[in-house]
Amino acid sequence: MPDQASVDQAAPAAVGIELRGGALAYAGQEVFRDLDLQVTAGRTTCLLGPSGVGKTSLLRLIAGISPEASAAGLTASDGGPIAGRAAYMDQRDLLLPWLRVLDNVTLGSRLRGQRPDLGRARNLLEQVGLTDQATARPDALSGGMRQRAALARTLMEDRPLVLMDEPFSSLDALTRLRLQDLAARLLAGRTVLLVTHDPLEALRLGHRVLVLGGSPARFGPPLEPSGDPPRPADDPALHGLVANILHDLAR
Repeated sequence: MPDQASVDQAAPAAVGIELRGGALAYAGQEVFRDLDLQVTAGRTTCLLGPSGVGKTSLLRLIAGISPEASAAGLTASDGGPIAGRAAYMDQRDLLLPWLRVLDNVTLGSRLRGQRPDLGRARNLLEQVGLTDQATARPDALSGGMRQRAALARTLMEDRPLVLMDEPFSSLDALTRLRLQDLAARLLAGRTVLLVTHDPLEALRLGHRVLVLGGSPARFGPPLEPSGDPPRPADDPALHGLVANILHDLAR
């Protein structure tokens, strides 16, 4: 495999995210309000919380695709806007079934009327282990392969910010661990905000872990596990933190 620099040598400098006064109401009830969030540049921040607490809406708000949530302010740490600077990876792979894998990976460029960098796309497919599937249609791929293709497509966008909504939740346990490791390697040095329901996933991948809970929802104290991601899944220290998170979520 080529080294990471060969894929990300032209990657834009990482920038952080600052959100102020986030608000979301549903059916007349406040989900969250006056919510502030800071995401450190070049680091992975993982967001946990029970279903319905507004994690996906918060992520979509930052991505600029949420009609239901609002914010008093949303900027990058360099003072620029978020719009046009974030790549969004859904929990579904969202591959177009009539396109080859290579064409799915380069879809963003072609939709913008740009000539896709096929060399970079093939390099990314090699990084995620899909060189032999470049001309295959999505229905010929396993679930893990489809998620790897979606990850390659996200990286192909070459944005300084990467927003991920439970991208590994539909996978079996072993495939999930392998793709977590792969994502941590390929996204190293980028600014990542990842939503997950899995405390162990958050603790393996996050430099910083935030738990959103309550009504209206608030962030609890941040967790910052020691060591660099991806951390070993069998680390006893992580499992102790998992137990604490589950206890807090159950309250």
